[in-house]
Amino acid sequence: MWIWEVIALEEWLSTRKHLEPDDPLFVALNLVHWGQQLSTISVYKRVRAIAQAAGIQKVMSPHRVRHSSITAALEATGGNVRAVQQLSRHAKPETVMRYDDNRNNLQGEVTELLSGLLEEGL
Repeated sequence: MWIWEVIALEEWLSTRKHLEPDDPLFVALNLVHWGQQLSTISVYKRVRAIAQAAGIQKVMSPHRVRHSSITAALEATGGNVRAVQQLSRHAKPETVMRYDDNRNNLQGEVTELLSGLLEEGL
């Protein structure tokens, strides 16, 4: 987590006076739903709005942000699957390895190799 994210979370938590461990982290701030847990749709809408405001053309979702974060972490760690597994909290390293395979385009490389072998054999 980046330092500015930690600072933002600390500031947010400091505004929530009596926060219990089971209380939702993010809540609605509008008058109708004040203090209620954000709905799934609300989270999706916020992620999309923030991405658009940042100039990101892709339609973003919470899962796409998670996917991008895991891929970026693999890139930053030189493919350290175990470390990224801990970060992402995936139960199985095989799940993170799929992200790493996609990052490295291993399937594409093997497909190209097989295609070359087939062409040579013809």
